[in-house]
Amino acid sequence: MSLAGLGITALLQAFVAVWSGSVALLGDTLHNVADALTALPLALAFIVGRRPANRRYTYGYVRAEDLAGITIVVVIAVSAIVAGYEAVERLIHPHPVSHLSAVAGAAIIGFLGNEAVARLRITVGRRIGSAALVADGLHARTDGFTSLAVLVGAGGVALGWSWADPAIGLAITVAILFVLKDAAREVYRRLMDAVDPSIVDACEAALRSTPGVLDVPELRLRWLGHRLRAECTIVVDSQLSLIDAHAVAVAAEHALLHEVPKLRAALVHPDPASTPEEDFHGQLAHHRSE
Repeated sequence: MSLAGLGITALLQAFVAVWSGSVALLGDTLHNVADALTALPLALAFIVGRRPANRRYTYGYVRAEDLAGITIVVVIAVSAIVAGYEAVERLIHPHPVSHLSAVAGAAIIGFLGNEAVARLRITVGRRIGSAALVADGLHARTDGFTSLAVLVGAGGVALGWSWADPAIGLAITVAILFVLKDAAREVYRRLMDAVDPSIVDACEAALRSTPGVLDVPELRLRWLGHRLRAECTIVVDSQLSLIDAHAVAVAAEHALLHEVPKLRAALVHPDPASTPEEDFHGQLAHHRSE
């Protein structure tokens, strides 16, 4: 749906950009084309991510969504380069812009098309917990405002400011670069398994409030696609039986699943409480020091 909506928007804008010679509208069109194309790797990633885990890919294929993020960043970067080049070229070699009313109309169409797609992506992304889809929706919303900038440029040309059109084209290039920065940062964080510290705090609180949990010495979280996975160690009373310790671990996992709706699974390892003289992991010490 995003591809169709932005594809039609970009096609209408491209026709007017060629007809009028507006470099600002051309930059906005390229931006919209890039945004439309980001739907393809995301859709492919969601399809591939549904494949079940196997003995080679034991976590499944859900990280395909992060690879799609890299493709999105590359597409945004290319659109910024092309838009910037065209704007600078037009500043050096001025060219009259005609059919200003059509340019203004195309700018409004660009805004409406992007806003509709932005609302769709953000709504669905938040519902399924996909940061990539939400980020792509915010990207589309930013594109909508760049379309309004084209409207401003058309107004400037109408007032006799011939430099307004390429100047707006450069401004759109700068806007694309800011979107590129945010998108690249988000993709980098996902690839590096970064998690919002507030989620870690919430998970620790849920574990510590579980009856039978004495401490939480280790907690690790990572995004797999648009779902989280947790691996943690809890300390329990050393006098508990294996069955009772396991029951505490299951209760802790249950608490995590309730606390974090986007959590796919949690691996909870119970450790018996020990004194300074006791070391239940002594035989692992030389491995941990390497």
